[in-house]
Amino acid sequence: MSAAPVRSPTLRPHRMKKDESFLGKLGGTLARKKKAKEVSDLQEEGKNAINAPMNPSTVDIHPEDTLLEENEERTMIDPNSKEDPKFKELIKVLIDWINDVLVEERIIVKQLEEDLYDGQVLQKLLEKLADRKLNVAEVTQSEIGQKQKLQTVLEAVHDLLRPHGWTIKWNVDSIHGKNLISILHLLVALAMHFRAPIRLPEHVSVQVVVVRKREGLLQTTHVTEELTTTTEMMMGRFERDAFDTLFDHAPDKLSVVKKSLITFVNKHLNKLNLEVTELETQFADGVYLVLLMGLLKDYFVPLHNFYLTPESFDQKVHNVSFAFELMQDGGLKKPKARPEDVVNLDLKSTLRVLYNLFTKYKNVE
Repeated sequence: MSAAPVRSPTLRPHRMKKDESFLGKLGGTLARKKKAKEVSDLQEEGKNAINAPMNPSTVDIHPEDTLLEENEERTMIDPNSKEDPKFKELIKVLIDWINDVLVEERIIVKQLEEDLYDGQVLQKLLEKLADRKLNVAEVTQSEIGQKQKLQTVLEAVHDLLRPHGWTIKWNVDSIHGKNLISILHLLVALAMHFRAPIRLPEHVSVQVVVVRKREGLLQTTHVTEELTTTTEMMMGRFERDAFDTLFDHAPDKLSVVKKSLITFVNKHLNKLNLEVTELETQFADGVYLVLLMGLLKDYFVPLHNFYLTPESFDQKVHNVSFAFELMQDGGLKKPKARPEDVVNLDLKSTLRVLYNLFTKYKNVE
């Protein structure tokens, strides 16, 4: 029997080497692809981490906000601040006020950033409040035209506000860029300057994210932006009077002042079989103020001029405003208090009004 043929020992090792080389190449390719994907994912993750502070809400961020030039910055409201009840109330009060002012223009504002940025509504609002006509184009579609209109409107606003010490915290670019913080600062200033018949919530602040590009990297910081303070400070009444001192440093004497004023008003209101025991509440609807002025000046106030039984906030404000007009007709200066403050049971405002009456008419029988 012949021996079986012997296979070359070099054939299998050679094939294994070839197979290993092929698998090695394939494995290397797969490894490189996996590594490339990991790098890509890591880069995307890093990009998201950098841009995340710039994108707290996809609704509020425009695409251009993620593309910053060197040393450029963007600001946006922290989403948590937008959920603050006082912040929401501020926006609602301002929107309702604008719509009330512009009701005859058939303009309805629903969202401040989207409805005010092009200057059209701001133009109508200022014209109505200031009772003047601005020399601007009625409708402008182009960005250049919108900014030109905004420039004219804001210059008119600045001419009104600067002499009264208002700090200008807005400009054409921020308003046209739909910066809600700038728009709110502008509207609060207008509402206070024109003594809007509204009650703005006090001490409204928001957290603002400021994003800056430095040396090619995005840097974020958080700052607190104050939108409203107290009504008195926003009205520009920075001078203090005796009642500020009384409330801050001599509250024990407050009861003495209140007792004196109650005695004074009842001396006259008793003639109509009326009596006051609580100053801040019983003058809040304006009825006693109107009747008191008639008694002090010895005339009858026609009932159709005011609401004898006011039910709404606006009716009460009307009564107090009417009483203020009677005071001015009687030679008194325009009251420092706002009608809305009296209606809202602000004791200091009510005391100021009554004390002015007491000073002028304390000797009237």
